[in-house]
Amino acid sequence: MSAFPNLTVVNHPLLHDKLRGIRDKHTHFAKFRRLIEAISQALFWEASRDLPLAPAEVETPLETTAAQKLARPIALVPILRAGLGMVNGILQIAPQAHVGMLGMYRNEETLQPVDYYRRFPPGIEAMDVFLLDPMLATGGSAVAAVDKLKATGVQYLKMLAIIAAPEGVQAMLEAHPDVPIFTAALDRQLNDKGYILPGLGDAGDRYFGT
Repeated sequence: MSAFPNLTVVNHPLLHDKLRGIRDKHTHFAKFRRLIEAISQALFWEASRDLPLAPAEVETPLETTAAQKLARPIALVPILRAGLGMVNGILQIAPQAHVGMLGMYRNEETLQPVDYYRRFPPGIEAMDVFLLDPMLATGGSAVAAVDKLKATGVQYLKMLAIIAAPEGVQAMLEAHPDVPIFTAALDRQLNDKGYILPGLGDAGDRYFGT
């Protein structure tokens, strides 16, 4: 149970083992990528648990039977560039998902988000949208990203973050209490440079091998 009403910490033995792998500074970026994608899948399974369904019919080799289908399209919106690492894993289980892009980076002096690119799929306002960022640190980028998504009319929105800091979760709670956050780990705190402790370092650099 999380201390934050907007946060779900997904608890599973396999996730704990994969978290150990991404935290390890000696993990090669090829393995790091696979682990990020696997953890992203697990978070998406949990976050999509309550997606609405609509009645449907399907013809089996033997007869026609009642079935169910997703009531709304899905959109994934990664915050560039680290959020891109979460997309491939999710697309393996939801290949029909649309993918938007939101380019933001954190000013290393002010720790404030800087917006440099935005591209959303047409009709995103009627989709179930999942904002992707592996590290929810100060919360500045997440809050700004949700601001932009809501400004387009998005109504159904959740955030997936592989590791979260209490400061970032609190910032989201204050700015957007209606947006649920799903994470694999709630870490201790931020350091004076805005990095999560114990964290895993720079997720983008480690994923892309830079």
